[in-house]
Amino acid sequence: MALLDIFRTKKKEETEITPVFPEEIYRAGTLELRDVIAPAALEVAANNVRLGEKLMRTLFIFALPRFLSSNWFSPVINLDKVFDVSIFIHPVDTAAVLRKLQRKVAEVQSQIAIRQEKGLVRDPVLDTAFQDLESLRDKLQQAQERLFNFGLYIAVYGNTMDELDKVEAEIKSMLESRLVYAKPALFQQKEGLDSVFPQATDKLAVNNYLNSSPASSVFPFVSFDLTSNKGILYGINSHNNSLVLFDRFSLENYNSVIFAKAGAGKSYATKLEILRSLMFDTDVIVIDPEREYEYLAEAVGGRYFNISLTSHHHINPFDLPTPREDESPADVLRSHIINLVGLFRIMLGGLTPEEDAVIDRAIAETYASRDITPDSDFQKAVPPILSDLELVLANMEGGESLAQRLRKFTKGTWAGFVNQPTNVDINQKLAVFSVRDMEDELRPVAMYLIINYIWSAVRAQLKKRILVVDEAWWIMKNEDGASFLYGIAKRARKYYLGVATITQDVGDFLNSPYGKPLITNSSIQILLHQSPASIEVLKQNFNLTEEEKFLLLESDVGEGLFFAGLKHVAIKILASYTEDQLITSDPAQLLAIKRAKQDFSQQQK
Repeated sequence: MALLDIFRTKKKEETEITPVFPEEIYRAGTLELRDVIAPAALEVAANNVRLGEKLMRTLFIFALPRFLSSNWFSPVINLDKVFDVSIFIHPVDTAAVLRKLQRKVAEVQSQIAIRQEKGLVRDPVLDTAFQDLESLRDKLQQAQERLFNFGLYIAVYGNTMDELDKVEAEIKSMLESRLVYAKPALFQQKEGLDSVFPQATDKLAVNNYLNSSPASSVFPFVSFDLTSNKGILYGINSHNNSLVLFDRFSLENYNSVIFAKAGAGKSYATKLEILRSLMFDTDVIVIDPEREYEYLAEAVGGRYFNISLTSHHHINPFDLPTPREDESPADVLRSHIINLVGLFRIMLGGLTPEEDAVIDRAIAETYASRDITPDSDFQKAVPPILSDLELVLANMEGGESLAQRLRKFTKGTWAGFVNQPTNVDINQKLAVFSVRDMEDELRPVAMYLIINYIWSAVRAQLKKRILVVDEAWWIMKNEDGASFLYGIAKRARKYYLGVATITQDVGDFLNSPYGKPLITNSSIQILLHQSPASIEVLKQNFNLTEEEKFLLLESDVGEGLFFAGLKHVAIKILASYTEDQLITSDPAQLLAIKRAKQDFSQQQK
């Protein structure tokens, strides 16, 4: 073919249009995962990378100390900042390392010998190096250790350069306190970006030699652990799926508080603790505002008391506790009179200083009418009732109006409530007092009266007990009630009692002058799902981080934070199927259980 023909043929081939197939057009328009996660823009500078609106800086570890303690990296892992950590561990051929170590040992040994020949003082650096080299060589030869090239990179993020510098300084300060030194990858931020991204490519290649033991100390999946060798299971640690086992009676006090919005699982968590505590020979007494604990009490053979205006269960506020061996009868009587004055402040809607003094004297005279005085042995005496106090007040100067105000509790609509001898007994593993059917106006009075009766029983006999006050905000609404509950919480440890306070109204609880002291006097604190209206108050009182704040806002039912002493973890409360059937408060589940019982009864008939 002529040269001109060849040129014409080639020109024709170049001008022909290459056909494009539909599959190629489809592939070109397909949206892949990397297109979704890629930032809108990428700008690489000398010491940072701009990813969209965020700034990122990669740091690398370039110097490590001779000895690394366990979990030395955990303060950085648990730091309340957004950052990425990439760890590269490259195995090194043991045979090649042993040959290098042999030469190095010989060099160091030779230097030591030369110094000895010259009569120089022994160099501690050379001696330490010789010992370390020999120890490492022996462990490598015995296959007790392996050697690795170790790279550790940290990518920190910020919205501004000042924020980025601040985070970098904080992390470097933490590391330098452990003699670990880091610096930013200057003019290698692109390589740093590739190294910290989950691609397993070590583009920076800044490595240190580490054997197995120190390499294992960098294990990153660390978090606070509240697992102990005794106690009950509270739930699962959301950080590492370990068990949160704890014994409230092993702490400096045995009290607890639970805060959660309605339906977040606070009563469920409490009933689960009650059920598990009963198996460890712990008596439990519950003040139940919504009749949620009745089925549990029946299932475990406990006692259930319904306190209302029409109930046949009564508590006489004048019942006296039996003095213990280390208590004098005079102190017991005086303390009980003070508690009664607080009760009457709530019942009568407050007292003036003059009325306070009158009713204090009237209570003492009422007891004296039954031969109960500080100097007498009143263990077998029959206590007075409210009608006796009314009679004393009616015949006392300045007491006529108080007697008139008390009349509604002795002869009026509310006469059946407190003007009766006590006919309840809490000598059982589980005792539940329900105040659901009590009118709202009288509910704080009922809760105060029940707690006072329980406190008298607790003081009479030393026993491991838990007192559960559900919906405690009812009693916290009144200053005398809040003061009384706080006083019991402070003194409970002496009587082997743990007070568990539960509430959904965080605002009312913390607005009380005794709200925060109750929290500080509780060694265990549980925060479950919260509403946006109360989260700022909790954040301030519990020193929550932003991440913990959002965890409480977004958590599911039964999830939250568990505080014990100085430690706290994210927790998920779980129950077995059998436990769930006993403690559930879900109306749908309760209805299903009720129907199953009815079907079973019909089958039996």
